[in-house]
Amino acid sequence: MLFDFDLDRLWLLLSQNAKRIHGKTGLAALVLVAGLGVSSRPAHAQEPPYFVTYSHAMEEPDNLEIAFKGTQGAPKYGNSFAGGTLELEYGARAWWTTELYLSGQTTANDSTIFTGFRWENRFRPLLEEHWINPVLYFEYENDNLADRSFLEITGHQSVSDLLISNAAGRNETEREMEMKLILSSNAKGWNFSENFITEKDLNEPEPWEFGYALGTSRPLSLKASSRECAFCVENFAAGLELYGGLGTTDGFGLSQTSQYLGPNIQWNLPKGPTIQFSPNFGLNDNSLPVLYRVSVSYEIQQLFGRFHKGGSR
Repeated sequence: MLFDFDLDRLWLLLSQNAKRIHGKTGLAALVLVAGLGVSSRPAHAQEPPYFVTYSHAMEEPDNLEIAFKGTQGAPKYGNSFAGGTLELEYGARAWWTTELYLSGQTTANDSTIFTGFRWENRFRPLLEEHWINPVLYFEYENDNLADRSFLEITGHQSVSDLLISNAAGRNETEREMEMKLILSSNAKGWNFSENFITEKDLNEPEPWEFGYALGTSRPLSLKASSRECAFCVENFAAGLELYGGLGTTDGFGLSQTSQYLGPNIQWNLPKGPTIQFSPNFGLNDNSLPVLYRVSVSYEIQQLFGRFHKGGSR
C-alpha cells in the first residue's frame, strides 16, 4: 500500500505519551511514536536541515511530505514543556507549495493542550536556478498564547512569555498574517538562506512585528556510494541556524528580543524517514538557555497520481 495514515491513531498515541515528556529522552520518544503512525514509501528530503530558516527548495508537484517536529525547553523559574507540530506539505505546482500545521504542547505540572493551526503558502517566481533565488511566503495563523512550536521568532518575544499557565494562554487566541521574503543560494554543495519575517495581528491594532532567520548547510559528502547503506556519509547533512526577533514598528532592533544559534544534523535513511536534531542555544537573557528540536519526516511521491492509476485498473 502506498499510503496508510491514521490521524486518529497518531494523535491518540501522542496524547498517551505526552505526560511522560519532561526531558530530552521523552521528546525523542514522542517523535518516534509520531513516526510509527505513518506508513509510506518515503523519498529523501530535498530541503536543507533547517528548523526555522526556509530555502528555495519547493515540494515536487503532487508530492506530500508528512513531518512531526518537536521542541523541548525549560524556562528559568518555569515548568519544562514539550511542543509538537504535525506538518502536511503538498506540492500544488512547481512554483507553489502549500502546507498545514497542527500544533499542541504539554507542560510539566500543568496540562496538555491543542494550541492552533497554520496554513502556509510559498511561491517561487523564478523556477530556474539563479545566484539568488527568491521565494514569497504567506501564512495565516490561528493559535493561542500557549503555543510552544517556535516555528519563528518575531517582535519582542521573550522567555517570560513561557511562564503563563496553559489555562491562561489558551484563552487568548491570535489570528495573524505572516509574510516572509526568502532568499537562497546554492554554491559548491553549500546552501545559504536568509529570511526576513513580518507579522501582523488581524484582530487588534498592534504594530507590525519583525524577525529573521539565517541558515547555512552542506551534505557531508557530495559523492554517492556504490552500494546502499544507512550510515554512508552522503546520507548526512549538517548546518547552522541563527534566528530571532527584530522588534516592531514601535521599536525596531535587537533590544528585548529572543535570539538563538544552533547546529543542525540531518540523517536521510535509505527507503526510510529523514531525521533531524538540533540544540538551539539562547544568546541573551530573553531566550531559553537551550531549546532542543527534533523532527521526523516522510515524503510520499505522486500521491494523487498513484491513486488515480490505481482506480483506473
